[in-house]
Amino acid sequence: MSWLETHPRAKRRFSLGGSATPVEPEINLIPFIDVLLVVLIFLMISTTFTRYQELAITLPTANGNESQAEVKQIHIAVSRDGRFAVNGKVVDRSQLSNTLTQLNGQSSQKEGASSLQVNIDADAKAPHQAVMSALEAARDANLSNIVFSSQVNSQAKK
Repeated sequence: MSWLETHPRAKRRFSLGGSATPVEPEINLIPFIDVLLVVLIFLMISTTFTRYQELAITLPTANGNESQAEVKQIHIAVSRDGRFAVNGKVVDRSQLSNTLTQLNGQSSQKEGASSLQVNIDADAKAPHQAVMSALEAARDANLSNIVFSSQVNSQAKK
């Protein structure tokens, strides 16, 4: 009888058939930790730390009283069907430029300088061409201070 036949470990190791004991897999964490350290070092090196520059600004303060000068306004209303009204008076498109020029001339004679503010109140469904016509008329009258009025709809649709 040979040694292989009598030794219990040798039988299990050299047998070709039969049941072999399953080998449990081992998780080796050292290569995983090495890879994580390399990634961490790469991120630390490649990240740039920027410092934001700040400006020290001393803002001016006002010492005077509020200005009592009142801004003169011209209200141009544009209706849904494209009609115009200047300060409540209905005006045709052809007369709009002349009316604005006259109002600009009247205010410049009184004050010496044109300080008129044109306030365009257009209907939400007014044609865009009508609003553009009002802007062109203000430009033709040499008025540059133009304000558009809007209204917030307080009734929400449900």
